[in-house]
Amino acid sequence: MSDAVEYIDPHDAQGMIERGEAVVIDVREPGEIAVSGIVPGALTISMGEFAERADPQSPRHEPALKVDTPVILYCASGKRSAAAGKFLVDHGYSKVFNLGGLNDWMNAGLPVDDVG
Repeated sequence: MSDAVEYIDPHDAQGMIERGEAVVIDVREPGEIAVSGIVPGALTISMGEFAERADPQSPRHEPALKVDTPVILYCASGKRSAAAGKFLVDHGYSKVFNLGGLNDWMNAGLPVDDVG
């Protein structure tokens, strides 16, 4: 995982999400999400559209993403979420965390929402 982005424990992430203190983003592809579900409350922004949706200067910028609001990212293994996190840090986001993969969340005994 990238050193630019701090790893966050799944239980710590869950607390931040439940308290409304962070935006959580799944950067996997739609087909992956349909098979395994998502972290409850997660936005889905695949890596193919991540740069455009995360760049504050882009006309397609995701309104939930603000440079001063914590962002928690995850994917299947943690590699794509690390790359997405580095992109955010490079674009001025100050609080970016990598949850790793969805399996890290599930292995911690945390719930997953079905989307398929």
